[in-house]
Amino acid sequence: MTQPTEHETETLLRDSLDRLAARAPDGHEVRNALARAAARRPRARLALVGAVAAVVLIAAGVAVGTRLLTSPEDVPAASPGRPVLAWSPGWLPDGFTEQYRESGPGTAPQVRRWSAGPARISLSAYSTSDPEWAQAPMRIAALPDQVVVRGRVGMVTGDVGTAAGLTWMPDDKHVLVAQVSGVPDARNVAERVADSVIARAAGIRGELHFGPLPAGLHELSTIVQGTSPGDATTEQRAADPARPSIPALRAEIVANPPGVGEAVAVRGTSGSYLAGEGTVVVRLPSGRWLAVSGQLPKDVLVAVADGIVLDAAPDYRWVGSS
Repeated sequence: MTQPTEHETETLLRDSLDRLAARAPDGHEVRNALARAAARRPRARLALVGAVAAVVLIAAGVAVGTRLLTSPEDVPAASPGRPVLAWSPGWLPDGFTEQYRESGPGTAPQVRRWSAGPARISLSAYSTSDPEWAQAPMRIAALPDQVVVRGRVGMVTGDVGTAAGLTWMPDDKHVLVAQVSGVPDARNVAERVADSVIARAAGIRGELHFGPLPAGLHELSTIVQGTSPGDATTEQRAADPARPSIPALRAEIVANPPGVGEAVAVRGTSGSYLAGEGTVVVRLPSGRWLAVSGQLPKDVLVAVADGIVLDAAPDYRWVGSS
C-alpha cells in the first residue's frame, strides 16, 4: 500500500557509517585529507583551521563548532498526533517540490523529501538522545571525506556523481543527513543544501491519529505524502519500543479501497477484513477509505479502527509546493 519510509533505512545507514569508521585512518591522516580537500576546493583559511580543530576536539568527545543563530532549545518538540519537523533547507534546486514528511514523538527520526521527476533530495534529522546515534560525533570525526557545514565538520558518503549523502551535527543534540540522488554534481548540491539548513519548524497535520493502542505498542510516526493537496494521504505507524524500526501497526487514509474481503462491523458501519493482508478497511463519511493493517487478530484491528481520531481539517497546503 505504501513504499518503505526513509527512516526504515536508518539501520543500514548506521551500519554503513560503522563500517567506514572501522576502515578510517587515524587523526593525522584525517588532517592530511582535509588539507588535500582544501587544495582541490579552496575555502576560507579560517574555516579550514576551524575544521581541523573540530575534528581533534570531537574525537576527544567534545562537541564544538559555530552554533546556529537558532539554539537547540528553540527547536520545537514533537507531540503525539501533531508532530513537528524542526529543520528546513533555505535552498533547493529549481523544480523540486516537497512530497513527503514524516516525524513522531520523542526521538523519532524526522524526514522531509523533495522530488523532481525521478530525482530526490531528502533531509533527515536524528537525536543524539537515541543510543543508536549517540556516537555520531566519533563517527563523523573518524571518516576521511570531510567538509565544513556552517562551521561544523561533516562527512560525505556514497558520492558517485549523481548521488551523494552528507551527514553533520548542527549542534550537540541533532544529527542531520542530506541525501541527493538523480542529480548531476550531487555532492555539490548536497553541500549547498546542507549549508542552507536552519532550525525552522514545519508541521505535520494529517487526517488521522491513533486512539487507544494494543498493549505493548506505542506511536512511531506520522506520514503525509503526495504530489499535490488533492492526492495527499496520511499514515500513522505504531511499533514495539524494543523494535522501533519495524512497524507493527499501520493506519492510513487512501482514495481507493485496497481490496474487498470478509464483512465486519467497524466504526458503526460495514467494512471488510482482508485476512491475507491483515487489514481492516472501512469507507469514511468523506468518501475516502480507512485501512488498518498489522499482524494482529481481526478483533484487535477492528478495535484500533474504531478508536482512530479523524481530523476534518488536515493541512495539505505544502504538498507539491517548492
